[in-house]
Amino acid sequence: MKLALYRMATFLGGPLIRLYLNRRIRQGKEDPARLNERLGLASLPRPPGKLVWIHGASVGEALSILPLIERIQRDRADWSILITTGTVTSAKLIAERLPQGVMHQYVPVDRVAYVRRFLEHWKPNLALWMESEFWPNLVVETRASAVPMVVLNGRMSERSFAEWQKNRAMIWQLIRAFRLILAQSDLDAERFSALGAKAVDMPGNIKYACAPLPVAADALAQVQAWVKDRPRWLAASTHAGEETIAARAHLTLRGDIPGLLTIIVPRHPHRGETVAAELTAMDLKLARRSIGQPINTDTDVYIADTLGEMGLFYRLAQITFIGKTLVSGGGQNPIEPAQLGCALIFGPDMSNFQAVAKTLLDAGAAVQIADEAALTAEIARLLRDHNALDKMVHAAKTQAQAQAGVMDRVMAALTPYFEGVPNARA
Repeated sequence: MKLALYRMATFLGGPLIRLYLNRRIRQGKEDPARLNERLGLASLPRPPGKLVWIHGASVGEALSILPLIERIQRDRADWSILITTGTVTSAKLIAERLPQGVMHQYVPVDRVAYVRRFLEHWKPNLALWMESEFWPNLVVETRASAVPMVVLNGRMSERSFAEWQKNRAMIWQLIRAFRLILAQSDLDAERFSALGAKAVDMPGNIKYACAPLPVAADALAQVQAWVKDRPRWLAASTHAGEETIAARAHLTLRGDIPGLLTIIVPRHPHRGETVAAELTAMDLKLARRSIGQPINTDTDVYIADTLGEMGLFYRLAQITFIGKTLVSGGGQNPIEPAQLGCALIFGPDMSNFQAVAKTLLDAGAAVQIADEAALTAEIARLLRDHNALDKMVHAAKTQAQAQAGVMDRVMAALTPYFEGVPNARA
């Protein structure tokens, strides 16, 4: 019943959806030049032959698709590849990194008319969905088009699992539309099975297969020249409230650790100005990357409010606090800094990466702290105890490398779906 009501509401809500999209354009959350894609109107022609459609909603999901794309191009060269994402940020980042020949479109808004336009144009032979963004109309209409669907890197957080248990009838209809769910951990696999999935396997987390985040060599050299040998730590992908926590940790530590530099990378770069205002009020000397300010000898905090430069700052600071963990939210991806040899610190809420967090904790690559005081103490410990820091760095790299074979297992699981399409649908 809830699914039927949802489909009816989105059918009747066309005018409201257009108003909503116009508002998002004004907020910079939609690309006005490509808005038609959100209405299911393609801006590219469909190539002849077999086509695999891969959907990754956000930045993290979109980037984790890249090693999969490389393998498909290598092993299934007769297939064309279409990528869809839902955010302006993810579209920008993936456009910079997509291999030649791979197409990108914005995913249509979840209204039946828009979804059908999308499917009628692209006629995918196989649909691969990253993680757990199950837009009901998109799922139902794709299944109705007889397109085999597989979930890749399936994730089901404790919060999402609890919510879906309250709506079991709806999730059962959606989850049964997928031929196979490839979960990223045993716990995720158990939750998908409990909600009614037909077939579940656990090849591992695809994010381990991603190449280390790139860096512009000249940019890294410039920042290293500014920083020299100053003791430093990084607060990565922070959310509102965590920047002031990091700033207070800096104020507590700077008297005992001369030359201390705190680097803050807000998860959303547009918050840079707001963060700067908050920290200036705390009597800290700041530099902001987005406006070209250099790090001077008296700079307390460097606000790296730019997009796509996490690879630079993970390489610059071996001690990394993972944001969205001291405020409600579930954490950000800890695999990327682990690959680059960062000792990891995160707060109590790593529910979005529960299995990965446990693996890193068990390996000695990470420490979980309860609050601001514990964060401050852990930063101090690692800045003073170089042997402890080196052990964590080594453990992080070792753990990341140990999981690198995940893509072989994923491609093996997908083989029947690639080989079971004798002819193109177009």
